[in-house]
Amino acid sequence: MTFTLAIVGRPNVGKSTLFNRLVGKRLALVDDQPGVTRDLREGAARLGDLRFTVIDTAGLEEATDTSLEGRMRRLTERAVDMADICLFMIDARSGIMPADRVFADILRRKSAHVLVAANKAEGRGGADGALEAYALGLGDPIPLSAEHGEGMADLLAALMPIAERLEQNAPPDEAETDLDIDDDDDNVDAAAAITPARPLQIAVVGRPNAGKSTLINQILGEDRLLTGPEAGITRDAISVAMNWQGTPVRIFDTAGMRKRAKVQEKLEKLSVSDGIRAIRFAEVVVVLLDAAIPFEQQDLRIADLAEREGRAVVVAINKWDLETDRQARLSELKEAFARLLPQLRGAPMITVSARTGRGLDRLCQAILAAHDVWNRRVPTARLNQWLADMTEAHPPPAPGGRRIKLKFMTQAKTRPPGFVVKTSHPDKLAESYKRYLINGLREDFDMPGTPIRLYFRGQGDENPYKDRKKSTPSRLRKHLGRK
Repeated sequence: MTFTLAIVGRPNVGKSTLFNRLVGKRLALVDDQPGVTRDLREGAARLGDLRFTVIDTAGLEEATDTSLEGRMRRLTERAVDMADICLFMIDARSGIMPADRVFADILRRKSAHVLVAANKAEGRGGADGALEAYALGLGDPIPLSAEHGEGMADLLAALMPIAERLEQNAPPDEAETDLDIDDDDDNVDAAAAITPARPLQIAVVGRPNAGKSTLINQILGEDRLLTGPEAGITRDAISVAMNWQGTPVRIFDTAGMRKRAKVQEKLEKLSVSDGIRAIRFAEVVVVLLDAAIPFEQQDLRIADLAEREGRAVVVAINKWDLETDRQARLSELKEAFARLLPQLRGAPMITVSARTGRGLDRLCQAILAAHDVWNRRVPTARLNQWLADMTEAHPPPAPGGRRIKLKFMTQAKTRPPGFVVKTSHPDKLAESYKRYLINGLREDFDMPGTPIRLYFRGQGDENPYKDRKKSTPSRLRKHLGRK
């Protein structure tokens, strides 16, 4: 039993708080300041035995022009069109406002299934407002408290009959009707073929107004995310699932990250923290730069953060359609990239235009290639032959005349690639020699740009008895008369 529920209502009535409760985690930013949510955020929700998709929306405003509020309203109306059921939330403490009546009329025309939830109805303060909601003409209001979890059983009781009707009217699943799965190997293979692969997780990060939301909308082919000339429109990390040139992906749009000293407001701090979590969750991070002002200090910090978190990194230069002498500019950017981000040596740098869509095919291919390198594994035999060649060509320094031997090497992990080298005196190995080995791994095993982790271990590092004192067995102690 599955359906889509859109939570709509005026700003600050508690939509995001209810969204977080239904998905069982803090996905949406919540703050006392009205208008925190601006984009549509989807999540997998659970309420009793019901499993469904819930959409958190921006607060409905009466603006219908091209202002930020008007653009937010159009996105919310789009969510109403997408949803099977709309949950119209009001603030039971403030009662019915004139805007609530306007939006109730809109929902009555646009949605076949509308429920009214009177939020903040805990205690006496919300009782009158919940009763007042009958005047909206949308059926019995559901008193609840999204913050305290009250009224969830009543919400489930209201959703259940609608969900059952939607299921009865739903067309049969072609995958179930056309495929008769039994023990036959061909059918098992066919069933595996229709099972969706885990999507590739991509985070798009950068400074405010670099064009992140515009880029993702261009990839999607629709205005799914809120955009505009105002800097800092996106406030929390919004994920969108799609199939990009045959590859299932989930793309995270993130809030613009400014210098820490400039981030003063609590809401912006929450937005930046949400973006950092998106980087940690992603597999590939696209660092989007403005072609007019690339490689600012904050750009370098963001790229370095992605590398330190061990993500595959692709650098995209946006607004390339505005450049005139592109060849000369590209040479400048490549030189600056190599000089300012040596830790990402070899990472792809792609020029794109989020406005026109130029370069998106190359961006997709660069992301897939970076992900492939990030997952690469090198056989142990090849690694040890390579290690012998590297040390023969350039032996490690001998501090204090003490020779350091690199004895054995193996790959311990992928995502990103991590290697362990057994050596004598690992604490004496110079940082310059470690960089020599890492650069050699990049070049000889075709791993450009991806973070590489190199760990050096001494011979006794894995011996659990190394520091344990020798003891006499109990039988021998008794024989010797010891206690």
